[in-house]
Formats: sequence, structure tokens, C-alpha cells
Amino acid sequence: MDIGRYLVEAHLREGRSVGELAAQHGIHRSWLYRLLARYRAEGEAGLVRRSRRAHTQPHAVADEVVERIVALRRELTAEGLDAGALTIQWHLTERAGDAPSASAIWRILRRRGLVVPQPRKRPLSATIRFQAELPNECWQSDMTHWALADGRAVEIVNFIDDHSRFCVASVALPVTSAVDVGRIFQDARLRYGAPAAVLTDNGCIYTATHRGGKVVLQTELERLGIRDKHARPYHPQT
Repeated sequence: MDIGRYLVEAHLREGRSVGELAAQHGIHRSWLYRLLARYRAEGEAGLVRRSRRAHTQPHAVADEVVERIVALRRELTAEGLDAGALTIQWHLTERAGDAPSASAIWRILRRRGLVVPQPRKRPLSATIRFQAELPNECWQSDMTHWALADGRAVEIVNFIDDHSRFCVASVALPVTSAVDVGRIFQDARLRYGAPAAVLTDNGCIYTATHRGGKVVLQTELERLGIRDKHARPYHPQT
């Protein structure tokens, strides 16, 4: 039985109050009052579910404009010209001085079966998730600038495991130095074990290779036999 019909019968035949029924079934009393009013005015027809769609659509495209759009689509297609929504919009504006939006024109063409929607194409690489095969196979690290609630600026150094995305270290400092990064790495290594590789960007707290030297983290990774990897400059996809 429809919930509306059940509530109306429970109120009228069993004498149960509107407040009791509303509380028991998780509905608002005003909805049940409206339903009772419709039933008293229309009988059984008043209990039929009704669409909540607006009776009028003031912003709908006029029928004559719809027909012009369809005609233009067919005309341009027959001539071997571009017949996309933007082109149709331009022609309508040139001929009539006004036109619906390109998205509205596209929806009209789709409803008339004149276009076949296609999913946007993405490169195959976009569906491949960068992920290490095993825990501690590779850690990634980066430093992020952040502002605390009192307005103070801090720099947060994070190390994450590339297999599980587990954060093995996250430390906030007023200013981060290469020594700080080395200490944070050593604390995480002692807690979770050494990774086989560490991947970072080319920031000065992570590498000094471009300056002909080494920072603390590079020295420690070399001492421990851990592979030191760096992303290509200006290529932050990792």
C-alpha cells in the first residue's frame, strides 16, 4: 500500500493523530495535512503521486527557436560545414540577433537525436595509478606551506609510503632546513624501517646536486644504501 494512502486511512479510520503518524513515519505534519485536504477535495484521485516538476518553465527555449536550431543543424550538416552548438549559436545570432547558450543548443540537439554523446577521451596514462608494489619500496616526501589559526606560518614536512599512502612522518616547523629533513627521515626510519628508495622534488632541503654538493638527506641515503630519486624539475605529477 502507498504510504500516503496508509496514513490517510490510519488517520480517518483508526483515529490516529496527525502528529503521532508524522513522528512514527518520519514525515512532516504539513505534508500529511496537505494529503488529507487533497483526499477530502478529490477522493481517491487526491492520493495519486504527483510530479514535483514545475508547471511552467519560464526559461525554456521557445518552440520556434528549437525548430530553427534543428533546421540549422541539418542545413550545415548537408553543406559539409561544422554544425556544432557554438556554430549554430553564431548563425542564430547573425540571423535573429539573439540565441540560446551553446549548452542549451547542445541539449536540444541531443533530445532530438541529432548528436551522440561521447565520453571525453583521456590518455591511457591517466588511468594508471602511480603506486609501489610493496610497503617500504618507496617513500615520497614534500614540504607544504601552511598558516595556523593564529596566523603564524609553518612548513610541514611529510613522508608517505608509496604503496599504502600511509604517512610515516608529518612535522610542522617555523622554517625547514636540510638538517630538519634528515632528522625527520631518521626518526621515521627507526620507527617503520628503512625504505628501498626515497622520491622527492628538487628543493634545496632535499638535494644540492645542482650546486655540486649534497644535503643531509642525500648523505644519509647514500650511507644506508637507499636509492635517492628526484622528480623532473617543473614536473610535479608525482
